[in-house]
Amino acid sequence: MENKKTILVGMSGGVDSTVTAILLQKEGYDVTGVYMKLHEKKGYHEANYTKAQRVGEYLGIDVHFLDLADDFKKDVYDYFVETYKEGLTPNPCVMCNRNIKFGKMVDFADSLGIDKVATGHYLNCDGEFFSTAKDDSKDQSYFVAQVRKEVLPRLVFPLGSWVKTDVKAYASKIPPLQDFATQKESSEICFVENDYTEVLERHMDIDLEGETVYSDGTVVGKHKGYMHYTIGKRRGFTVNGAHDPHFVLSINPKENQVVVGKREELEAHRFKIKKINLFKDLDDSNITVKVRYRTQAIACNVTLDENKESGEVELSTPVFGLAYGQIAVFYEDNKVIGSGVIC
Repeated sequence: MENKKTILVGMSGGVDSTVTAILLQKEGYDVTGVYMKLHEKKGYHEANYTKAQRVGEYLGIDVHFLDLADDFKKDVYDYFVETYKEGLTPNPCVMCNRNIKFGKMVDFADSLGIDKVATGHYLNCDGEFFSTAKDDSKDQSYFVAQVRKEVLPRLVFPLGSWVKTDVKAYASKIPPLQDFATQKESSEICFVENDYTEVLERHMDIDLEGETVYSDGTVVGKHKGYMHYTIGKRRGFTVNGAHDPHFVLSINPKENQVVVGKREELEAHRFKIKKINLFKDLDDSNITVKVRYRTQAIACNVTLDENKESGEVELSTPVFGLAYGQIAVFYEDNKVIGSGVIC
């Protein structure tokens, strides 16, 4: 008798990972679950692991508890804090997908002798490329653009061809799991309750008043501490004598200064990238780029250095509020073909 296909499913106790596990079992996979503890939020893991265990009991599968809190702190949480400290804008979900969910979770699958790995992400993967999900409003292809290329042949995403409303409707018809379909959506950044500054203030004084300056260094007002600001923000600082709205253009953490200007000064036609991750060479003329998750992809030309570790992106139309530290993700039609950190 032929052995069943084995797969490890990341199970959070939420509706997406639950339906993922059910669909894969129906597809004929021998499913094993894993709940990953990523941070120390009190009461959070106890409640969610209990839900994941309920799913395991319903499906008749094992659900392992994997404590990755130390790895998560080093690779995601500390990166988040240090990036803001440097006056930049981090993307912790991108780093979590690269190092934890499709890094440490894959290592755990290896330890169990399991080849395939699945999650409840809304995206598709054909073993060579990630591509966008059917549900545009939930598409998470942007967040996996830094995942290592060699991992892709092992990844499975059943919800790439689903829309969220159908996933919830499907779960609502399974009697033991009906409450999963109505539970609250998890927050975008799992360790942030309300605002990112609540995390930062545990580690440093974020309320050190500083100078608001123009690009030429002219002091024009005050701000309440540079960590309260990101590129494009237009409130929370003073500009003496200004009649027009002013926006944050950049941040100088060493001097605790916030550089401000008018909206047109936020316009960017080109930018540099580093920490480049490629799924294919960026030599096609039909390349678009997203400079943030919730933005439209824009046609662009990419020039990489010889070692392909850094480069420059020229945009066909300008963007406003380009944030250093964010991820630029390159697409060819609906396929993710690479990414880099905006610098």
